[in-house]
Amino acid sequence: MKVLISVDMEGISGIVHPAETNPDRYDYERGRALMTAEANAVIAGVLDAEPDAVVWVTDAHGPFRNLLPEELDRRARLVRGKPRPLGMLGGLDEHTDAVMCVGYHARAGAGPAVLAHTMSDAILDVRVAGRPMGEIGLNAAMAGHLGVPVVLLSGDDTACAELRDLVPSAVTLAVKQALGQGAAVALHPEEARERLRRAAAEAITRRALVSPLAISGPLALEIDLSSPHMVDLATLVPGVARAEDGRTVTFTAADFADAYRLVLLLVQLTTIKPG
Repeated sequence: MKVLISVDMEGISGIVHPAETNPDRYDYERGRALMTAEANAVIAGVLDAEPDAVVWVTDAHGPFRNLLPEELDRRARLVRGKPRPLGMLGGLDEHTDAVMCVGYHARAGAGPAVLAHTMSDAILDVRVAGRPMGEIGLNAAMAGHLGVPVVLLSGDDTACAELRDLVPSAVTLAVKQALGQGAAVALHPEEARERLRRAAAEAITRRALVSPLAISGPLALEIDLSSPHMVDLATLVPGVARAEDGRTVTFTAADFADAYRLVLLLVQLTTIKPG
């Protein structure tokens, strides 16, 4: 069996501030070490339950070059770097049996939630068929489009609740309780890793009880952007239209894969500054 572990950074135990997640800030090296250690705990849990599993770990934070390759469990394969197909789910395909989301955070606008956002600070909200979705929902539905369930998620308590609302049978583990955007009550990192290892083994053992999050198309997509020039750029994409409120763009996707690809493209467009 093949298991894909997608590892973000904001939901790692002990991390509460951008200085710990940004490569240009002083505490980033500690953050990436904590991130790598939690990834290793989940790899170990998967292999405790299924010793013959093929484990892929995809670096899913920011530049996608955060996990320390030399410190990662040598039994896993690392998906690293960008751009790449499927972004945070790099390496996912129809042969994948389960996805695990480690260190994930809640969607933009949720709270209290540690470092909550959706893909980029420039994206204020994403609604699929009228339902708000952050990275958790978007990635779970993209995996579901390929028939793959998300069986485990770790992060703060708000992130865990976000997945349970979408996939009630998934295993979730809150490694910290959010007090706000930049504050939390966190488990000791070693305690978090021990719990993650057990949770990963449990999630693999009961994976057959978790259904993929399948959302059939066509799908009406609405995306709120933070500035007018981003809306201007977005409307250069065929099929994307400006809504009446001036900061929202709309798109009708044939299926969830189309919706997901559009969000990934808009994230890149929002990095372009006005000329």
